[in-house]
Amino acid sequence: MAEILPIKAWRYSTGLNSQIEELSSPLFDVVSPKQREALYKNPHNSIHLSVPKGPNPAQQAKFTLESWKSNGVIQQDRIPGIYVYYQYFRLPGQEREMCRKGFIINIKAYDWDEKIILRHENTIAKAVNDRIELLKETGFQSSPTHGLYTDPEHVLEKYMDQAITDPLYDIEDYQGVREKLGVIHDARIISEFIHTLREKKIILADGHHRYEGALSYRKEMMANNPSHNGNEAYNYHMMYLTNAETKDLRILPTHRVFQNLNLSEEEILSRLEKDFIIKTLNDPQEIEELILHKQWAFGLIFTEAAYKIRLKPEKFVEFTHDLPDAVKNLDLSILHFFFIERILGIPMEEQRFSDQIDYERNLSRCHLKISKGEADFAVITKEISMKEVMRVCESGSVMPQKSTYFYPKALSGLIFGSILQEDFEFPYELFEKNVNTISSL
Repeated sequence: MAEILPIKAWRYSTGLNSQIEELSSPLFDVVSPKQREALYKNPHNSIHLSVPKGPNPAQQAKFTLESWKSNGVIQQDRIPGIYVYYQYFRLPGQEREMCRKGFIINIKAYDWDEKIILRHENTIAKAVNDRIELLKETGFQSSPTHGLYTDPEHVLEKYMDQAITDPLYDIEDYQGVREKLGVIHDARIISEFIHTLREKKIILADGHHRYEGALSYRKEMMANNPSHNGNEAYNYHMMYLTNAETKDLRILPTHRVFQNLNLSEEEILSRLEKDFIIKTLNDPQEIEELILHKQWAFGLIFTEAAYKIRLKPEKFVEFTHDLPDAVKNLDLSILHFFFIERILGIPMEEQRFSDQIDYERNLSRCHLKISKGEADFAVITKEISMKEVMRVCESGSVMPQKSTYFYPKALSGLIFGSILQEDFEFPYELFEKNVNTISSL
């Protein structure tokens, strides 16, 4: 079902290999303003392509890209490959080092109704529009989106393990994560990847905004090209694929931070009493542990006080939106309907456009934003499980925006993907012949 191809990647020139840690950057939607300003000081950091500055950022990125190409800052690999990408990490309180194994390829940007690539969460409209403009101007992707496939037999892992023994890069990133990138050029092995993924559906784990941008761009290009045959460069999209059957997949929570609502703490608490059980907390730093094992429970933090709030079970019948049970029962759906819509007055269909809601993964930064007056209050959430993600994908519906934070995040700048036709050209049928040979064995 899923059509993939090896990728003719652009990479920083070999003379810059020793500087890759300084040239890579966090993804556009997780890089903080402070990080951005530090990264912008390096004229060759990938932030200039992923989050360009200036009054017309997309055009600035195009100018930067053309300059980098002409000056040899980045160079394109002569032949396509499958880029093996391993991330080694530890979570707080855990001694065992984990490793998320995957590989970066080109995948066709399927429309949602084709049900080959499955989404699980809504998007923020402005972020999608920014990605579309950037893709239109540059035809470049500075980071892969993240997809999940299911392979209980782990048939591809032996090839990945072999490739990663001779990495192109082996660095420590801004998250403290060890990042290793290798490449597979063997046509027969590449064909086995193509053959294995052909029978799979893909769950889009991370990168809904970038993927929607690629999908929108593909549709526009198809409409402008009457002789479209499906093999043009603009049909494809760079994605990092990992096996959903691995034990080292981690999903972290993303908290909700609110500003400019003109609601006092007293008024919010008063409105909450009808639908929620409210408990005052002595130590706000313990919120995450206190809500962990309770369904429909959240932390609520203000400047001088913190509370645990939990929806009264009998109130669930008042959830009036027509959603499948897989979505309706989620903590975050409860939060977005009973709290954000009913208490704060922001309708669910408008929340993805709202500039009164921000998203923050780090609990300490939530406290800091509130103490500095950058936010009025925050709601602390729990992580979503992989089983819940799967059930939502199967339902055909979506969670609220920013429901999942797959950790660790992929980096921008390790490789770049181009959907410009002159960069894409290659006799990919060579791999198809190998696929047919494998299939007949």
